[in-house]
Amino acid sequence: MALKATIFKLNLNVSDITRHYYQSHALTIARHPSENDERMMMRVTAFALNACEQLSFTKGLSTNDEPDLWEKSLSDEIEHWIEVGRPSEDKIRKACARAKRVTVYLFGGNVAEQWWLANQEKLQRFGKLAVYIIDEPSSLALKELVSRKMEVQCTIDEGQAWLSIGDQNIEVCPKQLFPS
Repeated sequence: MALKATIFKLNLNVSDITRHYYQSHALTIARHPSENDERMMMRVTAFALNACEQLSFTKGLSTNDEPDLWEKSLSDEIEHWIEVGRPSEDKIRKACARAKRVTVYLFGGNVAEQWWLANQEKLQRFGKLAVYIIDEPSSLALKELVSRKMEVQCTIDEGQAWLSIGDQNIEVCPKQLFPS
């Protein structure tokens, strides 16, 4: 019998001082059986960093033709395609053909850095692409705070994010790798 997704309920309050975006989001997140807590929290972080009314989680890992998150226009055009992890060059190429903007959030320490070193030259041709890396201590700290029901406060200013879950505060500073 196939394993089913685990459902998480999350109330995310975003205060993005840079963009003047202040909103609460009631999110239901389905964690695929092959997804770990660290990756799921990186999806939540990517949502917080790009939060807007049209942003939503997709089927993600269970389909190859959708990103982890996307922002779609009212006419169903893909405004922003967001990948978390280490997508293939082919997937990034297809994303750049379908979306107005594509963002990749890398995490995982040395593995993410090696992926970037191996792929950065090939990815230089994609003008719609932005690539960020989130340091391993931040992603691992967020992983430790996972529970089935979460209240998350996220404050963003000047490219830095502070995520608060319960009495724990984690600073996340995505470093932009491309364009540099």
